[in-house]
Amino acid sequence: MRSKVLVLGAGFGGLELATMLSAELGEDAGVTLIDSNDAFVFGYSKLDVMFGRTAPEAVRLHYADFAKPGIRFLAERVTTIEPEARRVTTDQGVHEGDALVIALGADYDFGATPGLRGGIDEFYSVRGAEYLRDVVANFSAGRAVVGVCGAPFKCPPAPSEAALLLHDHLAERGVRDSCEIRLIMPFSKPIPPSPDASEALLQAFGERGVEFVPGKRIASLDHDRRVAVCDDGSEEPFDLFLGVPKHCAPDVVQDSGMTVDGYIPVDGRTLATSYPGVYAVGDVATVGVPKAGVFSERQARVVAESLLEQRRGGAPPEPYDGRGSCYIEFGAGRVGRVDVEFFSGPSPVGSLREPSPELVAEKQEFGSSRRARWFGAAQPLSSTA
Repeated sequence: MRSKVLVLGAGFGGLELATMLSAELGEDAGVTLIDSNDAFVFGYSKLDVMFGRTAPEAVRLHYADFAKPGIRFLAERVTTIEPEARRVTTDQGVHEGDALVIALGADYDFGATPGLRGGIDEFYSVRGAEYLRDVVANFSAGRAVVGVCGAPFKCPPAPSEAALLLHDHLAERGVRDSCEIRLIMPFSKPIPPSPDASEALLQAFGERGVEFVPGKRIASLDHDRRVAVCDDGSEEPFDLFLGVPKHCAPDVVQDSGMTVDGYIPVDGRTLATSYPGVYAVGDVATVGVPKAGVFSERQARVVAESLLEQRRGGAPPEPYDGRGSCYIEFGAGRVGRVDVEFFSGPSPVGSLREPSPELVAEKQEFGSSRRARWFGAAQPLSSTA
């Protein structure tokens, strides 16, 4: 069946794009939205799950509740993408569009890190966060390693947040003095685009006894010896490992012939690919910004406006500006916010809003507002979402 707009992936980008077109065009939107999952989950909610602050089911927003005029949602798995024809094959059939938007996000390449067990040694999947919830709850002595296995990765603050929230978790249980926490990252700073945010995190690490080890990534895990081997050959013994897996574009995207260096290259201002009528937004694309939901959402708005203006015969919309804001959990009931501009000058510029209880409420509003906009439910996902 041919659609006016065929959208692959119902994450931040796909949901926002479909919502904008529906709001503007109603039943005439002609959008087919395809995703193989049955629910959407905010990335930061996985930390809430891992530290027992909310239940896994509480963070799942079911696509069955995504009902908007002019939008047809299909729970199907994309098996083939033909960008020249703007045609895709799924496990249920063939779909074509006048425009094709690829928003399939990034998958996890567990095989790239020998010994890393998906759903067990990592907290970036819901399954992994749920498994580690009980492991973390029973950890009371030894060395905990939060380790990044490759870059780029989704939500750059997340490893730092995991280390700080682990400190709080252990302190609340009265076992912090019996535990070490080390954070291994391939970056020289926790948040490279923002010196202020990096300095604030380094200060927080110092105050809490979290050791930051920059410039290394986890290359493999040896569970028999309980060591993480870094890319420089050094070893990090661990009693608890909380991993960030290496990311990659989904296999179906790589098989489409659209990728360069693992992801889909796009015009950073329009999100257009080299194929007419085909766009890519979010983590699946090489845009020059971090892989995070707020950037995907903003990119989707640019593509939506472009598609709307094409129907109206109007001028192209304002180009994508590379701006975004990410909330950072500093622990102790405080949240900070880093605001970054990637395209305003020769290098990214980031500024920090100091951690505060007020930003906790702002983060809650961020989640609840999008839940209401996309799924029609205004209540927050959890006490911290």
